[in-house]
Amino acid sequence: MKVLLTLKEHVILTSALQSGAAEVECSLDLGLSAVRVAVGADGWVWQGQLFPYLDHCNDRTIYYWLDGALQPVSRYTHALIKLVPTHWGPPTFEIDGIKMLPTAQTSPYTDAERKVALIQPRGKVILDTCGGLGYFAAWCVRGGARRVLSYEKNPDVLWLRSLNPWSPQPDAVLSLTLGDIGEHITALPNDSVDAILHDPPRFGIAGELYSQVFYDQLARVLRRKGRLFHYTGTPNKLTSGRDVPHEVAKRLRKAGFIVELNGDGVLAVKG
Repeated sequence: MKVLLTLKEHVILTSALQSGAAEVECSLDLGLSAVRVAVGADGWVWQGQLFPYLDHCNDRTIYYWLDGALQPVSRYTHALIKLVPTHWGPPTFEIDGIKMLPTAQTSPYTDAERKVALIQPRGKVILDTCGGLGYFAAWCVRGGARRVLSYEKNPDVLWLRSLNPWSPQPDAVLSLTLGDIGEHITALPNDSVDAILHDPPRFGIAGELYSQVFYDQLARVLRRKGRLFHYTGTPNKLTSGRDVPHEVAKRLRKAGFIVELNGDGVLAVKG
């Protein structure tokens, strides 16, 4: 297990030190499990490894052990990308400060569970177009999917996945491809998937994944009566009055889907 530390756990450790406790229970995997950790003046010890207390622990940062130090789970290549803790346990992530998953009202993991249930994954081959942290894929696997074809174009997101204990790892059911679904979908055969989960970045970042051309491709690879859930959110509605969900619904109808607005997205069935 990789050691992951948040402010919540750091407070537990330092409070135990101040109270004179010899050990304390906490989580080192973002709430998936609890372990007993020895507490001392020089640091805290787990599995024989001494870890230091942080001089400053940011409440919006997750730290991991690398090169003898606790360092933020973040990196900058083309943009600043970081894993961000939530009080729910499963983390979200940000790209240049933009939160990629909903966390205000519910856990991003629980949110994914609800949306995956809409496409009824059991026994199906599912296309997961924009894999992100893999929460959709995790619930597809847990829901008995026969196969999950997941794509993610950002290698930094896959790096976050490799550190996030809530993210599923590829296996016999889940395949994870580093690549742009807008390019890879043309190689998928007609009628080759039973359901689709489409959670693209916002329109201003990846407008091609909201295009008629792309929706026509989704319709081509999806079997008749197959289900599609398309996350849209409501970007720009307050600032420009633009109604992205209705724009998406209109294009999906043109591609041959029967559609309905559902929560923060669009649920569609291939007619």
